[in-house]
Amino acid sequence: MTERNRRILWLAIFIGCMLPAADLLRRLFTRDLGADPVETLIRTTGDWAIKLLVVGLLLTPLTRILKNPLPVRFRRMIGLYAFFYVCVHLSLYLAVDQGFDLHAIVKDILKRPYITFGMMAFLLLLPLAITSTKKMVARLGPKRWRQLHRAVYVAASFGVIHYYLLVKADITWPLIYGTILMAALGWRMWQATPLHKTIRAGA
Repeated sequence: MTERNRRILWLAIFIGCMLPAADLLRRLFTRDLGADPVETLIRTTGDWAIKLLVVGLLLTPLTRILKNPLPVRFRRMIGLYAFFYVCVHLSLYLAVDQGFDLHAIVKDILKRPYITFGMMAFLLLLPLAITSTKKMVARLGPKRWRQLHRAVYVAASFGVIHYYLLVKADITWPLIYGTILMAALGWRMWQATPLHKTIRAGA
């Protein structure tokens, strides 16, 4: 793939990740968010956050399987977009749903397990977003940076649990995301085993 085509693909993915937010803004201004606009905004941004997290986790396995470095080049952008939707999701909950009532927020976190897991996912994702730049990779060192960013699997797991506990009735999508996440994690664990390294060395 030429550099020009890579840039076009990068732009297409960038715009694709931005479209859900743009569509929500359109629906907000046209009053097309249903009977409970706040709930629609919170749910939709949460949905896109977990979708992009899962997609981001699949890029490394895809790169290795295809033996093509192209997919992994979009990992940081997709990860930051996932964090963007997480921030919007959380901000709507804190500001609009709870009105920045600290006592009510703390009570909600302690009372409702799905809120607890959601907050833990955010707290794990925060340092990953902060250290996502090339300067932070250089400052931490590639090895320490990779070790830190493995926490994304824990954060994504908490996100899936948050989603599972929230939906209650139709758990189809949480189970799909959970299955994909376990497959990606299993693949990473297999890559780290001595048996896999031996097979790869002999290939």
